[in-house]
Amino acid sequence: MKSRWNDGDAEAWINGASSEADRDLRLRVYTSRLIGQDPELVLHGGGNTSVKTVRDWGGAGSRPVLHVKGSGWDLDSIEEPGLPALDLEALVGARQKPPMDDPEMVSFLRENLMDPSSPNPSVETLLHAFLPGKFVDHSHATSILVLANQPNASAIGAEVFGDRLALVPYVMPGYDLSIEAAKIYHDNPDCEGLWLDNHGLFTFGETARESYERMITFVTMAEDYLATHGASLAPALTSEGSDPAADAFASVLTSAVSELFPEMGGVCLDFRTDANIRRYLELRDLEEVSARGTITPDHVIRVKPRPVVFEKDQGQSAVVNALTASASWYRDYFTRNAGRASEPKTMLDPAPRVALVRGLGLFGLGKTAKEASIAADLAVQGARVIEAAEAYGTYRPIAEPDLFDMEYWSLEQAKLKNG
Repeated sequence: MKSRWNDGDAEAWINGASSEADRDLRLRVYTSRLIGQDPELVLHGGGNTSVKTVRDWGGAGSRPVLHVKGSGWDLDSIEEPGLPALDLEALVGARQKPPMDDPEMVSFLRENLMDPSSPNPSVETLLHAFLPGKFVDHSHATSILVLANQPNASAIGAEVFGDRLALVPYVMPGYDLSIEAAKIYHDNPDCEGLWLDNHGLFTFGETARESYERMITFVTMAEDYLATHGASLAPALTSEGSDPAADAFASVLTSAVSELFPEMGGVCLDFRTDANIRRYLELRDLEEVSARGTITPDHVIRVKPRPVVFEKDQGQSAVVNALTASASWYRDYFTRNAGRASEPKTMLDPAPRVALVRGLGLFGLGKTAKEASIAADLAVQGARVIEAAEAYGTYRPIAEPDLFDMEYWSLEQAKLKNG
């Protein structure tokens, strides 16, 4: 992976900044967009970024603040209002407070916003505050996910990155992850970032360029390591022309989904295929391996825990049967996991969001064209990660109970309301 930092572009971003804080924020926007516009780093609202600086806090005088990505903003197009400022000293002091549940954490973050009308800060705001470095970047880089979803991710991380990255075992994002990651950094104060099992990568630095280019360095190291172990990632999707067979299957699938899941209010499809996707669909154990879970936890709100798998020559009745079986599995999945939840859960619609069609390609499904496109994008990335992970070793994402907790986490469901 190549760094896309450009000195001229960076200077243009900070040109006319009225203060050091505004300069910091403009550079934060610049490198956030560099990350967000690279699909090998994040997709569709994934990842988050922050910068620590000093601002005048009204009549309270100058105060250290943390600008962090706000809910509803994507890194690829983020602007300054998408990085609300919070009282940094109050955030850091949260480490000494009693543990918070989700509503308490959200309330605490909102209480410490500089502008009360700002969007809700990222669920990982406290982790950004606890980590060192003026700038902090978090991504779900494709090559990192191939290795982070291995059973021996800790040993792999040590081999690939040495002590430059510290490993954080999987912990539910939010307050718990913030506390655990801060402890691990404390034990590894010379590290340049955190390697999150089953989740992604954090880097930090004293400048926007340092934090961003550390991200690029570690992603490149993962790419090179995979290449030397015969597990290079398939190239990104190569578009192909229309396919009459895909159009015919889409008609059957649309009819079946509309019949079985009227609560969706209609369905949109987004078809993707190329030689690499079709090769993935020929995996001998495709149905089992694709059902293990999503490549990073927050994808589950867009693509559900597992896809449904078809043969390209299946007719209406066979497609209906497969969708019925998929919905039955989802209802059972909800029942066996909702019973242990600390609060009542209401089941979401059981319609799948990804259809894998052997010999043909994959479909993203959604209530809108945008939802279908997002599901298809994530499914393509998932196919690339799973194929490379299996070529290297064994694809092992988070366990079903953890995946359910993410899918039905109120703070994740709020993302869907923001599109």
